[in-house]
This record gives sequence, structure tokens and C-alpha cells, in this order.
Amino acid sequence: MAQEITMPNLGSDMDEGVLLNWTKEVGQQINEGDVIAEIETDKATVEVPATASGTIIDLIGSPGETLKVGSVIGHVGAAGEAAPAGNGASANGGSAPAMQASSAEAKAPATQATAAQASAAQQQTAPAQAEAADEGADTEEADGNLPGGVKASPVARKMATERKIDLKTVKGTGPGGRIVKADIENYQPAAAPAPAEAQPQTAPARGVPAPSYGTLPSGADVEILDVPKIRTRIASRMIDSKQQVPHFYVTTEIDVEALLNLRKQLNAGLDEEHKITVNDLIVKATALTLREFPNLNTHFYGDKLARHKRINIGIAVALPQGGLMNVVAKDADKVSIGTMAQQNKEMIARAREGKVKPDDISGSTFTVSNLGAYGVEHFLAIINPPEAGILAIGAAQKVPVVKEDGTLGVGNRMKITISVDHRVSDGAEGALYLQKLKEKIENPMQLLL
Repeated sequence: MAQEITMPNLGSDMDEGVLLNWTKEVGQQINEGDVIAEIETDKATVEVPATASGTIIDLIGSPGETLKVGSVIGHVGAAGEAAPAGNGASANGGSAPAMQASSAEAKAPATQATAAQASAAQQQTAPAQAEAADEGADTEEADGNLPGGVKASPVARKMATERKIDLKTVKGTGPGGRIVKADIENYQPAAAPAPAEAQPQTAPARGVPAPSYGTLPSGADVEILDVPKIRTRIASRMIDSKQQVPHFYVTTEIDVEALLNLRKQLNAGLDEEHKITVNDLIVKATALTLREFPNLNTHFYGDKLARHKRINIGIAVALPQGGLMNVVAKDADKVSIGTMAQQNKEMIARAREGKVKPDDISGSTFTVSNLGAYGVEHFLAIINPPEAGILAIGAAQKVPVVKEDGTLGVGNRMKITISVDHRVSDGAEGALYLQKLKEKIENPMQLLL
């Protein structure tokens, strides 16, 4: 029986992605975990793994199409098995082409050569047919009206949106004057007359409200740039968090001398690929302390709270091109520190390369943001909804300290601040959490138990 391939979770703040390409073909034998597609999000390229082994029966969607998380994007089954009825439903709610095995493949081949020829022919023609079908797909709404009053293919509409081209200014060369992909690719905007005065700033894309800063400046001493997709996504998420989530903050200072010594001992003799970072130890301490405070591992959903039994720590990663992404240390309270450190290193590398796996970025229940590597002493982090809290980690610094006997000395200290959603928890619980976290970090052998 055919099994569905579904669009995976792309992270808590992503509900769709654009199909870049299929890495496998219809009729090809695959194993569970094989990468079958690459999906582009606002932050990275995500590799989509197969969730079952068998023969690919069909692949639903064409490169350039937007696919929604959770939608069916293909089927895997036995060789020659027919695709389930209704498999042409688009991942984005409309009608979309499905690349299917040819009818010849459904029959037993007379010879191996015949089967190979049929498969090769299908593989060569399916992508072209899919693109042609998408270009010619009906874009009329149910009432017979054309979206925006313009006749255009889905691909052309998408490209025009991305390039900020008004379809009403494009001349269509397709059947009946339909605007097709080539029309957008060859589009040359008419020269606009010089404005008499600066025009008002327009609202950014994707619903991020335009600030009331007056008119957009102009002239030789200013450069106007488009907002990158990743910054637009961050703006939308952070506005939502700061406006809708009532944050409160609690800070403590921790003696990390013993933690740094433990790290030095653990790393003795290890190569660079397996060394444990201070952040790995902080993530472990964070997760173990959350066991004692399940309320902080809870997410807010209006009149309901979702208390998570697994403790998955999101780790904020600064990206080379700007912006950030959270990779997720799954079951961080249970996985050994050595194994977790290796997994974290691999996920962070993939994030910085711009090519992550769905499991890398999904499922976080609480987040840690560490700016210690930049010499930052103290900062306040913004909660990643629907999570209830986030830790802001400062740098370990040598500072003057007063010893128990009243004499002055030098110690290694680190400031940690917890940001908590006041709809889920209160100041006393946030303070108690930091108190227990401090105990674990200052007595780090507990992290190895």
C-alpha cells in the first residue's frame, strides 16, 4: 500500500517553503531517510528526507511552487503500484501537477531493457511536463474572475510577486494573452518620470507594518536597500513576541571556575571535532534544571497550555549572511554531554552553510542564546513564541571578588538572564529556576550524571 510523503516541519515560525528541486525521480527505489527534495525557506535550504522505503510512485509539485507544512508531496510504494486517487491536490491548496510513473511502468516489463528505457523516458519528460502543466494551469477563481483581473500562470504570478512586478504592466505572450514565465523573465519596466518630491515609504512585505518615520530619504548620500527575507521574517516574529508576550527578566551572576575546569578536563586528548564547548555545558544544565520546573517547558496557546514532556533546547545560531536560526538539541536532559556536543556541532555547521535538515530546526521547547563569544557581559533575549522562556548567556569574565574570609581575589563570573512569559509563570519561579541552574553550573559534576 502506498505511503504518503509529507512536507516536514520547517521550524516553529515557518508554515511553508518553496520547492527548489526534486533530488529523486519517479520510479526510483529509495530508503527511509534519503533526501528527496530541497525546500527554500526565508532562512536556509532544508533537505526533505523520505519517511518510508520503496519506489517513488509520484511527486506532487513543481520547482518554484510554494508547499505548505504537513501537505502531501508524494507517495512511496511497491514497484508498478498506482498512485492513490486524488493525488494531484496541490500542496498549497490549488491544483498542481503530479509527476507519476507512466502506465507502462504499471505493467510487468517484457525485459529489463524495456523497463529501463521506460523509466528513463519518464524521468526525462516528467519535469518538463510538470513545468508546462504549471504554466498552463487555470488561474481563474471559482466565480470565474481572474485574480487581480490579470490572466497569468502560477509560476508567472509567483515570480512577479518576488520581483515586485505589477502584472498589469506586463504584456502576455501566452494563449489568449496569458502572462507566462518568459514574460516575467524578459520584463523591462518603463522608465519612470523623476518624482517632484520624495514619495512616502511603502509598507514592507509579508504584513510587517511600516514605521512612521516620515518619507523615505533620497539623494547621493543614502543607499536604499530591499529588506532581505530573513530580516523580514525576524521582524515579524519579534514584533509579535514583544507586542503580544508580556516579558519579565531575572538576572543572576554565576561562578563558572569549576565549569571551565571541568571542560578543560573533558577536552584533554580530544580532537577539535569532538571538543565540548561552554555552551554545550550550559545547554545541558538548562535542560536538567527544566526537569524541576516543567511549567517553564510549557507553551501558551490562549485558553490552553501545552506542557511538553520532552526537553528540547533551541540554540540560537548567528548566520554568516546575517540573521539567526535556532537549531534544536533534542532530549538535552537525557543525551550524554559528548554525544550532544557532537550533534550540536554538526547542526550549527549545517545552519551556517545554509543547508539544514528538518529535524535540526523543529521541536524546540525552550531556548538558549549565548553572546559570550562576542564579549557581551549582559543582555536581554526576546522569547521565541510559543515558548515560555529563553536564557541570555553573557561572557565568562575574570573579575574582582570578595572571598568568604573577606579578602579580595579574582574569580570567573558569568551573568545569565532568563526572559519569561508572564502569562505562563511569575517572577518567583523565574528566580528559583536561576537559583537551581546556578547550583548545577557551580557544581558541574552533576551535569555528567
